[in-house]
Amino acid sequence: MILRDLFPSSVSSLARLMVALGAAALLTAGAAVPAQAQTTTTTTSTTTLPTTTTTQPSGTGSGAPVPPSTYWLAGADGSVYSFGEAPFAGSEAGHSLAKPVVGMAGVPGQKGYWLVASDGGIFAFGTARFFGSTGAERLNQPIVGMAATPDGQGYWLVASDGGIFTFGDAGFFGSTGAERLNQPIVGMAPTPDGRGYYLVASDGGIFTFGDAVFRGSTGAIHLNQPIVGMALTPDGAGYWLAAADGGVFNFGDATFQGSHGGSPVPAPVVGISAPTTGAGQGYWMVAANGAVFSYGSAVFHGAQTNKVSAPVVTVATTLSLDPYTSGTTGYDISWPQCPDQSNDIPSAPAAVSVVGVNGGAAFNHNDCLPAEAAWGRQGGLTLYMNINSPFVNDTTPSHGATGPAGTCAPTDSNCMAYNYGYNAAEDAWSYAAGQGVVSPMWWLDVEGPAGSGNPLWSSDTAANDQVVAGALAALTGLGAEPGIYSTITQWDEIAGSTYAPDVPAWRAGAGDITGAQNLCTASFTSGETWLVQYGSPNPVDNDYAC
Repeated sequence: MILRDLFPSSVSSLARLMVALGAAALLTAGAAVPAQAQTTTTTTSTTTLPTTTTTQPSGTGSGAPVPPSTYWLAGADGSVYSFGEAPFAGSEAGHSLAKPVVGMAGVPGQKGYWLVASDGGIFAFGTARFFGSTGAERLNQPIVGMAATPDGQGYWLVASDGGIFTFGDAGFFGSTGAERLNQPIVGMAPTPDGRGYYLVASDGGIFTFGDAVFRGSTGAIHLNQPIVGMALTPDGAGYWLAAADGGVFNFGDATFQGSHGGSPVPAPVVGISAPTTGAGQGYWMVAANGAVFSYGSAVFHGAQTNKVSAPVVTVATTLSLDPYTSGTTGYDISWPQCPDQSNDIPSAPAAVSVVGVNGGAAFNHNDCLPAEAAWGRQGGLTLYMNINSPFVNDTTPSHGATGPAGTCAPTDSNCMAYNYGYNAAEDAWSYAAGQGVVSPMWWLDVEGPAGSGNPLWSSDTAANDQVVAGALAALTGLGAEPGIYSTITQWDEIAGSTYAPDVPAWRAGAGDITGAQNLCTASFTSGETWLVQYGSPNPVDNDYAC
C-alpha cells in the first residue's frame, strides 16, 4: 500500500469578520412588551440546594462518531479562551469597547461565535453572521445575555428586565419587559427546536415562552447566593441553575451531578453550560477568574485560572474540532483495499477510521467508497482525499484553468495551481456526497515530491503551496474541517520550509505505536498533530490518535 498522508484538520485562526455596534434594525424591542407579546409563565416550584461536591477531572474528551462537546470562556474585555479544540476565530481583547462584554453564543456546528456587550453591540467572528444589534438604541435596562437559533441564522438578546430582542430567524415568543420582576433576569436558554426560550432571574425564578416547559424553580427559596445562569439538558426536558457560590439546582430530567456549594470557590461562579452531545448528563461551571468546574459527563478540557486579562463573564458550549479520542487506535483504508475487501478491510470496528475518497490522485475516484465508508461508520468516519500538482502526471491540467482565482493565463502557474486544488477538493466532496458519504473532517494527502519514485508534485514549491491552499479553502467553504497528512521531510520538499498553514497534522513514518506517540509532539504545520500513522501496511495502515 502506498504511503497514505492524512492531514489533520486544523484549527485555523480566522480573521474577525465584523464588529457591529452601530444602528441596526431592531426586530423586536424588548424594553417594552410588543403588542404580540405572549403571557409569561412565572414559576414557583422549588428544590433544595444540593451540597454534594465533585473534584475536577482531567479527562481527554469523548470519542467518535460525534465530536465531543467542549467550551469557550469569554471575558468582559472581549477576550475569548478556547479549550478542547474549540475553534478560536478571534476576539476583542486589546480593543477599546464602549461597554463590557456580557455574553457569548456559538454558531451550532460551525467555527464561529458572537459576543454581546451590555449595550447590545454584537461582535461576530468566524462563520458567525451579523444580523443586527441594539448598539445604537437606548435601552431601559442593559443586555445580560444572548442565545443562538438552532441553525445559526439568528440570535436573541435578553435584557435584565426580561426584554427580548430578536435578529435573523430568531422568533419572538414573549418577554417580561413590561412586568415588574422581583429580581433581575440574568440569563436565557432556547429550546432545542428554537421555538421557545427560558428566562431565569437571580432568585431562580423561571419564565417560559413558546414551547418551553416549566419544570421548577427556586423563586420561593432563600438562596445563599444569587443564581447566575442556566443550562438545558440535551433533550431540553430539564435544566440546571447555577448560583454564584457554585450551588446547583436541577429540574425535570436534569440529574444532580455535583456542585461547589459546600466549599469556597476561588472567585464567584458566573456561568453554567452543558454538553450537547453524548448520552450522559453533566455540566461545566466557570468562575470569574477563569477556573472551570466539570461534573458528570462534562469532560474537563482546561481552564484559564488567574490568567485572564479581564474577569470571565460566561462559558459557552461548542463541538471539538478534533473528532478523535486521545490514545485510541485504528486504520486508514482506500483504493488499495478495493479489489479484495473481504481480506483487506479490518473485520472489527476501530475508534479511528479514515477512508480515502480518491483513487490515488485528484479527480480520480475510489470505486469502493460506499462499502469502505460503511465500515468506517462503525467507529466514527473521517475522510481523506489525494491531492497533487496539476503539472505532474495529470492528463487534465485544464482543471486549473478557471476557478476562484479567475481565468488563468497559460504561464500563470500559481493561478492554475490554486484553481486546481480548489476544484479538486470540490470534485472529491461532490463524489463523496453523491455516494451518500459525509464527514465533518477531511484530510489532504500530500506525498510524492519531485524526484521520488512516484512523483506527484513539481519542484515549484510556491505553486505546490497554492494547490494545497486552494484545497483547504474549498473544504473550509464547504463546511468541513480540513487538515494535512504528510511527513516532515516530504512536506518540506513539496511545500518548502516556510509554508505552514494553521491546520492540524497527520504524520506518517512511525515504526510502532511507541514511535507514534513520540511523533505527537511535533508538526510540519503550525497546527497540532492529531494522528500518527505507524507500522507497515499489513494489509492496512495503523493510526494513533494523539
